[in-house]
Amino acid sequence: MEIKKLLDELYGYSMHGIKLGLSNIQKICEALGNPQKDYKIIHVAGTNGKGSTTTTIETVLMENGNKVGKYTSPHILRFNERIMLNGKEITDEKIVEYYSLVKNVIKELSLTPTFFEVTTAMIFKYFSDEKVDFVVLEVGMGGRFDATNVADGDICVITNVSLDHTEYLGKNIYEISKEKAGIIKEKSKVVVGANDKEFLRAIEEKTKNYINVIEKYKNLKYHLDLKKFKTIIEIENEIYNFSLFGEYQVKNFLCALEVFKILGIPEEIIKRGIEKVYWTCRFEVLERDNRILILDGAHNEDGARTLCNTIKKCYSKEKVIGLVSILKDKDYKKIMTILDECVGEIIYTSLKENSRGQSGKELFESDENKLNKSYIEDLKEAYLKALEITEKKIILICGSFYLLNKFKEEILNETNK
Repeated sequence: MEIKKLLDELYGYSMHGIKLGLSNIQKICEALGNPQKDYKIIHVAGTNGKGSTTTTIETVLMENGNKVGKYTSPHILRFNERIMLNGKEITDEKIVEYYSLVKNVIKELSLTPTFFEVTTAMIFKYFSDEKVDFVVLEVGMGGRFDATNVADGDICVITNVSLDHTEYLGKNIYEISKEKAGIIKEKSKVVVGANDKEFLRAIEEKTKNYINVIEKYKNLKYHLDLKKFKTIIEIENEIYNFSLFGEYQVKNFLCALEVFKILGIPEEIIKRGIEKVYWTCRFEVLERDNRILILDGAHNEDGARTLCNTIKKCYSKEKVIGLVSILKDKDYKKIMTILDECVGEIIYTSLKENSRGQSGKELFESDENKLNKSYIEDLKEAYLKALEITEKKIILICGSFYLLNKFKEEILNETNK
């Protein structure tokens, strides 16, 4: 089966929606021989910061000489990005092989799984066959009933919790935190990266034996290197040059650092590894067309706020123009309000080709503050318009990973030719 046709079929499982429960994935994994038990698992949950933390852990484990699988979602450009083996995307051939394997199991068991359940089963078996040492496993949504939770995490990391997916996970921080804490198993070592009292109450109901890195490393110092776009962190006279840029990356780094301490990874390997971490579309800084481009997903309130706080530390509002599109099932009005604090001018653009997307006009009309706002439906036209405004030296592309995907495909690929 050609890869495009296969992926269309795989995405078709999305029609089954989001089903909270582990019954399907347990049955599939049992039929596959429970491959998720064949390696050490570092399980990472949280509202924001999962991807950065997961990728930092992956990079340093590789630097340490380990064979590492990594599973993240969503992808930005290609499905293959979700499944990494030693820093390299799964090949199309392997996707075909493991999808066919799991599809046959589903047929034999007469199940109707979700897209995420099918994909998760594929990665468990793939990493088992590849005989990896570690799998760094990012939770898709929540924790307790997430398909990844069929696995027992040797180390469980919960980066933070804010209000997101409230229709599935709960109406307040405590309820959502209880769902995230569902990944904690009896023998798990636990690392958390937040100080919220309701969050910690939920963690402590699950385990008293956890390390809160915010508390443990409260005396650290850090600064943002605005020339090299690195985050420089000092802990007890040790200097860490972290390649991911932004104030919010400090706590992600701390979560990863604690994992390395638990695993006994030498200090010099940690320091080398963290300088090599690359995580696309999370305050990704590029120079194009005599402008600084910043690409950031920022698709919820917490993500938008951390993005804005970083921008405010680096640039004056008047220098920044935003190309923005936000899905209609997100709290887009709140995100708009936050962006007003750090972006001098905004051009809304369209994601109508996505079933959850909005047109630029719809976003513009729903924005209560229309000062220095406009809309251009076509993304390339919006970008060219931003380039015409010479006093705007920073172009921020944000609001949805689907927008960043579109920008990379339609504009960056074109300008790279």
